[in-house]
Amino acid sequence: MVRDFTMAKYGELCRALLGAGYTPATVYQYLTDPPGGRTVVLRHDVDRKPENALKMAELEHAFGITSTYYFRHPVTFVPEVIREIHALGHEVGYHYEVLAKAKGDYEEAIGLFASELEELRGICDVRTICMHGSPLSRYDNRDLWHNYDFRQFSIVGEAYLSLQGTNLCYFTDTGRNWDGKHSRRDVFQSMEKCKGIHTTSDLINVLTENNKLQPYITIHPERWAISGGGWLSGYLKDNAINMGKKLIMAIQA
Repeated sequence: MVRDFTMAKYGELCRALLGAGYTPATVYQYLTDPPGGRTVVLRHDVDRKPENALKMAELEHAFGITSTYYFRHPVTFVPEVIREIHALGHEVGYHYEVLAKAKGDYEEAIGLFASELEELRGICDVRTICMHGSPLSRYDNRDLWHNYDFRQFSIVGEAYLSLQGTNLCYFTDTGRNWDGKHSRRDVFQSMEKCKGIHTTSDLINVLTENNKLQPYITIHPERWAISGGGWLSGYLKDNAINMGKKLIMAIQA
C-alpha cells in the first residue's frame, strides 16, 4: 500500500495523467501557446522545503513532464535549487507575498515586489507570478494589482488572476486533501467540482474517467514526503495548520 502525499504517490499521479493522454503545460505555456487536446496545467508553490521541490522536478523530468515552480523570497530562495530546476526545463516563477510583508502599505509592497523579482531574475528568466496565500495575514497579496499592473514588470500573467474565466478545473493539495475545504485563499471559481475528492487516488480516478476535464493542479512539494519520518511530521503539521485555519475562518465568518 502506498501512503498518500509521498513522492511515490506523486509518481503514480504523473503516470496516470500521461496514461490518460494529458499533455502537461506550464502556466506560461498555457497563457501564451496552450497545447491542444487534453491539457493539464501543473503548478508547484514552493512554500517550504526546496529540496522536496528539486526531487519532484527530477521525478517529473524522468517522465518528460515540464511544470511551473513558484519560489518565495527569502523562505525558499535557494539559488542552486532554482538553477537546477530551471535547467531541467521547468518554468520558474515568483511566489510573491509583499502586501502581507508590508502590512498593507501598497507603496512599500510594490518596491519589495520589484526588488525581489529582480533578484530572482538574476538567476533565471521569470515571466509569471503567483501570490502566496499568507493564511495568517489579514492582507490578500493579489490586492496589490488593484493599484498596480504586473505587466509593467514584463510579467505575462498571475497564476490566479490570469487563469480565471478559462475552462480549467482547479485542484489543490492545500490542507492535505483535494476538496478545498481547508483552502482560505487558494481558491478558484471551478472548485465546486472538487467535492468528494479527498485522496490522490480519488483525484486520479476523476481525472482518468472524465475526458472533458481540463485540470489545473497545484501541488505544494513540502507536503509530498521523501521519507517515512517526513511523512509523519508533515501529517501532524498539516493537521495543526488546518485546525488553525478553521479557527481563523470561524472568527472571520
